[in-house]
Amino acid sequence: MSSRIVITGAGGLLGWHTSARLHAVNCAARYRGEVAPFDLVLLDHAGFQTDAVLDAALRDADIVLHFAGVNRGTEAEVRDGNPAIARRLADACARLGVAPHIAYANSTHARLDTLYGTSKRRAAEILASIGGGLTDLILPHIFGEGARPRYNNVTATFIEAVIAGETPQIDPAGKVQLLHAGAAAQTAIDAALSGHDGELVPQPRPTEVPWLFETLQGFHAGYSANLYPDLSNGFIRDLFNTYRAALYPGGFPRPLKLNTDPRGTLFEAARGGGGGQTFLSWTEPGVTRGDHFHLHKVERFLVLQGEAIIRMRRVLGGPVTEYHVTGDRPSPVDMPTLHAHSIQNIGDRPLLTLFWTHDLFDPAAPDTYFDPVLQD
Repeated sequence: MSSRIVITGAGGLLGWHTSARLHAVNCAARYRGEVAPFDLVLLDHAGFQTDAVLDAALRDADIVLHFAGVNRGTEAEVRDGNPAIARRLADACARLGVAPHIAYANSTHARLDTLYGTSKRRAAEILASIGGGLTDLILPHIFGEGARPRYNNVTATFIEAVIAGETPQIDPAGKVQLLHAGAAAQTAIDAALSGHDGELVPQPRPTEVPWLFETLQGFHAGYSANLYPDLSNGFIRDLFNTYRAALYPGGFPRPLKLNTDPRGTLFEAARGGGGGQTFLSWTEPGVTRGDHFHLHKVERFLVLQGEAIIRMRRVLGGPVTEYHVTGDRPSPVDMPTLHAHSIQNIGDRPLLTLFWTHDLFDPAAPDTYFDPVLQD
């Protein structure tokens, strides 16, 4: 029997990353012919504010991952917003006579006597009163794919500036404690499934603000020249994937420099990355490969011969983007993490494609989740 997990604030950064990871587990189970272990209920703002929708979600809920919250607005909105949201959740549980385990996305600011900190702290107290157990997740600055620039997220704001060729005002002594949204999401999932009751503080990466901006600048300069950074470090990989996702969809395909002379043509398929693995495949006309997504893997598709359409879709919804590529003009398309993708041979002859990934394929941990791009 599947466990019902309700995610509030599912459209936000942490909510989406958490939903995607739970969806990945379900995808892996279905691919093996097993029952999906999680019944996911994703509540956006409108759903959470509708009594009938909220009651239906909570009635059989085993776990609530509570990520909905207020972090900006007027003084009154910041002061009262988070306790009001927590109270609505608690009142609904009381009305239904249920007490699911709650994993709450709290903040390091809850330890401060600021309007926002007090608001987050009061919300935690209300959630603890529900009675099913509370994981009080104390989170630092969260970064990751899909973060909104100029919305309390310095990493996303810097990425936007780097891509635009701009340099924002930077505090030379500034420091920030960084944690990737995927790591925060997995911590919340593991804690909720194990019934962890009490405070939980994930370990962030202390980061100097000037270093962060310079590193993102380096990513952009190198990637524009078809050069990947060394991706052997998990933090650098996550930061690079965050940058790459911000280029989607308009940043692909990425034309290569072709060196042509009477002998023929030479070009570089990929450079850097710190290692990796290359595959070549022939695909018959009409056949589609892929239809999966990755949580961490950096992957490149490069058509060398034939014609294809590469399709891409954000995990758990969103429009499908199509890229028409041909071996006559080799132009790689890199797959953003948390985006389902596929490649279809639309020509009348076999399609030759080069696939490059930054790490060696591990059958025991493939980081590949079957999820058709085109949904019925």
